[in-house]
Amino acid sequence: MTDKIQKGLEWKAQPLSDNERLKAESNFLRGTILDDLKDGLTGGFKGDNFQLIRFHGMYEQDDRDIRAERLEEKLEPRKFMLLRCRLPGGIIKPYQWIEIDKFARENSYYRSIRLTNRQTFQYHGVPKTKLQDMHRLLHSIGLDSIATASDMNRNVLCTSNPIESELHQEAYEWAKKISEHLLPRTNGYVDVWIDGKKALSSDSFLGQEDEPILGKTYLPRKYKTTVSIPPLNDVDVFGNDMNFVAITDEQGKLAGFNVLVGGGLSMEHGNTTTYPHVALELGYIPRDQVLKAAEAVVTTQRDFGNRADRKHARTRYTIQAMGLEGFKAEVERRMGFPFEAIRPYEFTERGDRLGWVKGIDNKWHLTLFVESGRLTDNDPAKPLMTGMLEIAKVHQGDFRITANQNIIIAGVPEDQKEIIENLARQYSLLEPISKQREYSMSCVAFPTCPLAMAEAERILPDFTAEMEQILAKHGIADEYIITRITGCPNGCGRAMLAEIGLVGKAVGRYNLHIGGDRAGYRIPRLYQENKTLPEILAEIDSLVARWATERQENEGFGDFVIRAGIIKPVLNAPVDFWDADAIAVKQA
Repeated sequence: MTDKIQKGLEWKAQPLSDNERLKAESNFLRGTILDDLKDGLTGGFKGDNFQLIRFHGMYEQDDRDIRAERLEEKLEPRKFMLLRCRLPGGIIKPYQWIEIDKFARENSYYRSIRLTNRQTFQYHGVPKTKLQDMHRLLHSIGLDSIATASDMNRNVLCTSNPIESELHQEAYEWAKKISEHLLPRTNGYVDVWIDGKKALSSDSFLGQEDEPILGKTYLPRKYKTTVSIPPLNDVDVFGNDMNFVAITDEQGKLAGFNVLVGGGLSMEHGNTTTYPHVALELGYIPRDQVLKAAEAVVTTQRDFGNRADRKHARTRYTIQAMGLEGFKAEVERRMGFPFEAIRPYEFTERGDRLGWVKGIDNKWHLTLFVESGRLTDNDPAKPLMTGMLEIAKVHQGDFRITANQNIIIAGVPEDQKEIIENLARQYSLLEPISKQREYSMSCVAFPTCPLAMAEAERILPDFTAEMEQILAKHGIADEYIITRITGCPNGCGRAMLAEIGLVGKAVGRYNLHIGGDRAGYRIPRLYQENKTLPEILAEIDSLVARWATERQENEGFGDFVIRAGIIKPVLNAPVDFWDADAIAVKQA
């Protein structure tokens, strides 16, 4: 074993994190969840089960808007669960949509469906008493929530390309195969949520259950995978642990994939040993070696990833410890063959193609903008949730949830096009929006996310309106700046791949990062810390004034602030990312 590879195992000299004990003792993820389901004294889960339900795609949350009020009344916080469905490539059938809509209306505290930037949907506010009903419903329509959270390979993303339909179908099939290949083998999910079987002692499973890819203690940390079709980078390739970039042959057919690894956007405020990082290139593989490569990369991370310090357990830290060449050598050893040289590719954009487009199969595809992915009927003037339900009742194709939190009504025949469009307009799903609004995104944050430090989804509409006014004020109303807001530094809103990224620091306060690029290759740099929204908007106003008058032709905002010397680009995380001297003009 080389010195570089050995360096990747130095964490083994430290005590393991408690999550490793929890997984090892979980009886292949069953725990005592069934006992907690019968406990009517609390709306939540106790002990290890609080973490174990995450492996089944759920998080325990509570309504933070009323938490203090309930505590004053000596009541437990209003606890409920978030569920995230496993939906590789974001494709869902209309009959499935009708059923998930029905459950949300009848059983969800918030009566909404949220489209996520992981190309799936989430339920928010499901009480513990309805969890088995929810999982059994999903099971009955061919869906599940296995491995959409915690230390596993999560929902696999795939470019939502409505034009090159045949290529998209091939890419989607690989996304689905990767997802299924990397799933846990345990029957724990079915035993607990579908069959309701009492878990036996862990000894009784010795030799009967095995996790050949993930191992008995699964991965060291969360793991995110994408399949993309250049030039569209809608899945934000460079922010994910493992990425397969489609390469076509001279006939435009799928030949193979470039493999990129080690992207990730989370960090911790004040901890300079944590940092976001873009994915790095390993090499090219032919299409028939995809699953072998995926398994080799994942098992390398499984065996070398840091299990002592969860803050340094993601793939990018493993690569930092082993070196990219050391990591690559170990992956190649496990594959049994070397990577070929990276094939040429280029990403040029990240947005969805809103409105109607016609695919090469002569079917129509209608992409609908859904701000922050939230489908609800809370605004009587915009009954978006009902609109999607009515479309699902007549649509003959499928739906594709995009990585930008939008939804595509895909595969519409010519004679159904007018019917679908009329429904979309009737329910305010097809309205004119600015480019700025189209390229803005947020995570959920308050009131449900327990990690949120500041608002995100609830402030995005007004913040975007302010951005629209700033652009109009400086005569560039038709322009846009990729803007993302996240309520904490965990990276769910992908703010660390935006041209302007706001990261929650405290209630009403954010760190302002600038300098990402439109195609998604570059991490933005911290520009101002712990600022209020009015302070941030005032600074953006000043910067946009310069951009409007000093920019070069087709120069995006993020590229401009670097060329103008306002900040320096992040080239070598973590050193560059935390370099306070990289902000050149802020105080000038």
